[in-house]
Amino acid sequence: MLSVPFQRRRWNNLRKDKNLEMCLNSKYPEIKSLMKPDPNLIWIIIVMVLTQLVAFYLVKDLDWKWVVFWAYAFGSCVNHSMTLAIHEVSHNSAFGHYRAMWNRWFGIFANLPIGVPYSISFKRYHMDHHRYLGGDGIDVDIPTDFEGWFFCTTFRKFIWVILQPLFYAFRPLFINPKPISYLEIINTVIQITFDIIVYYVFGIKSLFYMLAASLLGLGLHPISGHFIAEHYMFLKGHETYSYYGPLNLLTFNVGYHNEHHDFPNIPGKSLPLVRKIAAEYYDSLPHYQSWIKVLYDFVTDDTISPYSRMKRHQKGEVELE
Repeated sequence: MLSVPFQRRRWNNLRKDKNLEMCLNSKYPEIKSLMKPDPNLIWIIIVMVLTQLVAFYLVKDLDWKWVVFWAYAFGSCVNHSMTLAIHEVSHNSAFGHYRAMWNRWFGIFANLPIGVPYSISFKRYHMDHHRYLGGDGIDVDIPTDFEGWFFCTTFRKFIWVILQPLFYAFRPLFINPKPISYLEIINTVIQITFDIIVYYVFGIKSLFYMLAASLLGLGLHPISGHFIAEHYMFLKGHETYSYYGPLNLLTFNVGYHNEHHDFPNIPGKSLPLVRKIAAEYYDSLPHYQSWIKVLYDFVTDDTISPYSRMKRHQKGEVELE
């Protein structure tokens, strides 16, 4: 499953250096030129939203079995991909850092076919994930103690994978609750209004298709392997892994995860260039070629569970998003 080249130890020592980004920028100044918005992201997201609107129309009169089939076979791919488009927008990759609010509004637009208000809250918590990776009580990407304790057998881990979207939705309320912001209220009102419009224009089957596509796409689905692949320690001492398989084409290169955490200001489109430019650093890291195998190994390997995460107790002042 993992490729573990010889030079891994040398890279680990370098990654502990807080000036890693500065080091790579100094050695490879061309990396800095990649830190700019990706305008193509805007048009891709618009096309994805319109594609789901067409799908709402096409499924409205189908038998229920076909609604479920297309929700999993097609809608789940689009909606999961859209959550990763929102991930890109949360890093201001659509309009740039000087137009931060444009990115927030565009994220609300991208949220529409997902069916559940998500974009603004994700932005708030995801920035904490980057600042305090593995921070106990801060990084809501870390499973709760209950998840680690209960989902410890093959069958229970299988159920946990299916229910991943629910845990991601409710975990922040237990780990790091935050006051509701006005943008979250706007996100919720716009999303509920859109859902009501879908129901009245297309009917219950289209609404079901939209919500089922999100639930199924973020649960037991090949793309969902990235949830586990990114930070679960299949190898001791390695808490972040990249994936270099073909599903990056559907996920805005989220598989290039070491590269993303090292350079969060670089859009996903350009992360393969980061790896190419600094190949001596990234090619020597353990990485994946299959998210499906990640899911299989997670469920069947008794040594891996939701507990298999690096957890840190933060010292000093914490500045939350």
